[in-house]
Formats: sequence, C-alpha cells, structure tokens
Amino acid sequence: MPSISRRTLLRSAVAVGAAVCAPTLLTACSTGSGDSDVSNAGKELAPWPAYRPTTTAPKPDLAPTDAGVQAGYTAYPSDLVKSVSRTPGDGSTIKVMTVSFGTPPKPASANQFWAAVEKALGVKIEYTIVSQADYQKKMATVMAADPDALPDIINLFSGFVLPREAEFVQRRAEDLTPYLSGEAVADYPNLANIPTHAWRDMGRIGGRVYGIPLERPLPGSTLWLNQEMFAGAGMKEGWTAADFAAVAKRATSGRTYALGAAQGSLFGNAVHSAAHNAPQEWAVTKDGAFQPGWADERFKAAIAFQSELRKAGSYHPDATSISQIDLTTLYYNGTVGSMQDGFGAYLPKYRESKGKLTSAAAVPYSVDGTPGGIVAARRSFGYTVLKKAKKERIELLLRVLDYLAAPFGSKEWELVHYGVEGTHFTRGKDGSPQPTKLGEVENNTNLPLKYLAEGPQVLFVPGMPDAVRALHAWQLKTVPRAIRNASYGLQSRTKNAQGTTLKALLEDTVTGIVAGRVPLSEWEGAVKKWRSRGGDRMAEEFAKDYDANT
Repeated sequence: MPSISRRTLLRSAVAVGAAVCAPTLLTACSTGSGDSDVSNAGKELAPWPAYRPTTTAPKPDLAPTDAGVQAGYTAYPSDLVKSVSRTPGDGSTIKVMTVSFGTPPKPASANQFWAAVEKALGVKIEYTIVSQADYQKKMATVMAADPDALPDIINLFSGFVLPREAEFVQRRAEDLTPYLSGEAVADYPNLANIPTHAWRDMGRIGGRVYGIPLERPLPGSTLWLNQEMFAGAGMKEGWTAADFAAVAKRATSGRTYALGAAQGSLFGNAVHSAAHNAPQEWAVTKDGAFQPGWADERFKAAIAFQSELRKAGSYHPDATSISQIDLTTLYYNGTVGSMQDGFGAYLPKYRESKGKLTSAAAVPYSVDGTPGGIVAARRSFGYTVLKKAKKERIELLLRVLDYLAAPFGSKEWELVHYGVEGTHFTRGKDGSPQPTKLGEVENNTNLPLKYLAEGPQVLFVPGMPDAVRALHAWQLKTVPRAIRNASYGLQSRTKNAQGTTLKALLEDTVTGIVAGRVPLSEWEGAVKKWRSRGGDRMAEEFAKDYDANT
C-alpha cells in the first residue's frame, strides 16, 4: 500500500507549498513562520503541562490501568472533597460559547442552576449555546468576526474539521504556554490533574499550547446492543464476523431490525472497520510513514461486509436518513437492536433503558481468526481557548476553568454536574444524586458547562453498580486492541483547509456502496481521487509534524 515517509518530504516540499497555497484555501501562505504556519516542524516545542494527579479524590472500587482502562466507582463517594480553595472570580462578566447536544436552557434570570454556578464561580456568565447542527455555520461567523467581539472563552468541538481552525486559534486566541506549560500549570491544580494523553491528542499549534482539552476515555465509537435481543438470537463469546451476520439476520423480523444506523454514520462503519482491524483514518509506520486507512484492504473488506448485512435486511431501512436522536428512540423502544454511539454515551444508555432492555457494549467479532479491534477515541473531545487579554484577565479565566475541571468525588464536580441538593437533586439509597423535576430541565446538558472544562472521566452509573462492573470488564477485554488515529494532535494545513470536503467525498462513497447505490468497484477510484486532491499532501504534512513531535 502506498505511503509517505520522511525521506520523500524534502523532494516534495516545493510542490506541496505551491499546492496548498491556493488563494481559495488560505488567506496567507508561508513555508516558514507566519500567520498560517501552524505546523510544529522546525519549532521549539513547549512542554506539555506537568501531570499532577489529584491526591484527595476517593479511591476507585475498580482500578484503572496504564493501557487506558478507566477507574470505576460502584457507589457514589460518601465524603466529598473540596478541590478549589477560593472563589475564582471577581464579580465581572465573562462571555462563553460552546456546542450543545441538549435543549436550550431557561434564561439566567429564571434558572437556579445557572445562578448557583455563577455564585460559586464569582462571575456573571453570558452564554452563547450553539446546537451541534448549527455549530459549523456559527463558528464560521465567529472566526470571521472582529477580534474584540469574540467571547472570552470558546469551546472548539472536535466533531468537525473547521476550515483554518488552527490558523484562527494562532491569530486570535491567547497563547497559554506561559500559564500552563511544564510546571506553570501547578497554579491550577485541577487543570494539572488532566492527563497528558488529553493534551497530546489536543495537540500544539506552531509548537505552543493554546487550549485546554476536554479529556475523554480511550474507547470511542461503540456498538451498543440490546443484550436480550442479541443473546436470544445466538450471540456468543468469541463470535466471528459470520456469527455476527447470522445473529443479526435472526434478530431481524417484521419491523424489528438488529442493526440501527443514523445519517452520516456510514451504517456504523467505525465499529465495523475497527473490527476488521483497519486503520482509523491514519496509521504510522516505524519510519514515520503515514498510511491512509481508506486505502487499506481491511477497510474495503469492512465496507463489503456491511453491504452484505444491508442486503440481508439486517439494517433499519432509514439508516441513511434517520437522525441520531430518533435512532436512540428506536433503540429504547426495541425497534432496532443496536446502534453506534460514543462510549461516553453509556450513562444515558443504562439510565434511559432501565426497565425496558439491558444495554451492553458489544465485544468486537473476529475476522479471519484475528480478534477484532475497537475505535480509539481522540482523548480530547475538543478544547477550550481564551480570547487575547491582559495577564490578570487570563488568570481569572483560568481559575474559572480550573473550578469547572474539578475531579469526580469533589463538591465542585457535584455542583457543576447536578446542581444544588434539595433543589436539583436528592440522594438515592446509595447516596448518589437523583435529579428532581427541576433538575431534569436545569442541568449540565442544557447549560453545557462540561464543554468548557472537565476533569478526567471515570466510570459511574448512579444506583447501577453492576453496569459499572460490566463496563470495566468490557474495557479490560477490548482496550488492548484499540486502534488509534495516528494523526491526532498533529497539524496539517491541507486538512485544516480541505479536510471536511475531502472526507465527505469518501464518506458519501461508503454510504452509497453499503446502501446499494454504488458498486464496490468504485471504491479504489474514490480513494485515488481523494489522494490526488489532497490526501497525499496530508500524509506528507502529518509525517513532518509527527517527526517534529517524536
């Protein structure tokens, strides 16, 4: 399979510079320093913030591992710690903006959750909340606006490739290197508690640290099963791809379908390509060559396998048009027996399905005798940047984010995630917070503070210790076979400018093939077109940046 190694880079540097510097792609172009030079190659790299794990958080019931298995808590901590010594703010107003996956919150004047957080933080919060559906359009407007009009704190969501995102951050956001790099982060203990893997997958820009990552667990896209439906159709431990197909066909009957998929998910392609052990977008060889997963034969085999599943009738017929929200409803009511979703969706999966079905994360099937892999998520679910400001203002904003990044088991974490006891939640028999009627509409989903800053993720499902044990056991089995996208945390100017368009070319082809509208024989041509239009340039740029970071 063709790949790009470091040895090819000097020969291609001139051509790459000319190709990338099209006026329609970037407003400025430079192969050295300058506004658009976001690469880390040839730069002195700022050290990552020194990792200082908290020593006051409660000990987990289920231990984490160095490989990436999360700490698990089968019960809510009885003695909450205090992680912040003083009120962060000075009474001033801060403007913030984040993506949202919930409904709009009640206005601040009528929102007790909002008021409680403002009081704890010591600031007034003017919040611009952007739905996922509107995020790209809104961010394009924000990025083109007058710098003085920018919010103080901006969440950059990793779910999309925003055109020239890194260039925007480099020009408009505060360089946080002096405040957070190395031992400087010790002034913000909760930010220092964010593991290095989150900073690494966020990445540097031009060698500098510009953001604060939202740490996420290692497992990414996951196939969530209706345990009873799949077990009843013959699911067994150590199943093969043929077993999976047979179970899916048996579990499909009438208007019940084993496999659900949402618009844009490529029929759940991430799960199936990982089970086939295909690289997840990019793989890197020992000599630094970057290989596109799209061109891997295992990726093509996964598409062919999904096409056969669709031909067998195992997919819901609306798999190319149904929204993720509507698919979730079909999952809970038993119309579909499975759906692809992020691993972090385990909490609603268990809580919302209780009494209806037993949710379970699927162990991947094997292919040709090789155990299947799982998708390794980007360990940073986006990152937060700050508008350029004076030193005192930046330090205030960092104190606010430090509060929001409080660890599980702290009083600050409980306030930010559940609100005020007696108002937004009561205690269950095991001491875990149980939302009140008010807490169901005033919360951290509708007022998404969790997308500004958050502490390291742990496994915890209120009142469901068996679910935590099951998730921890699943991670022990699957995490060692997680497949990571090698480009995470690296810079590519071509991806910044063209990534969304180029990826859509391939994703539309995958969807067309699985849906039966496009023959499988078209795949190589689509990959060839992707490579010629910028895919190979991305490989060169990622290889250069990888070399600079290793």
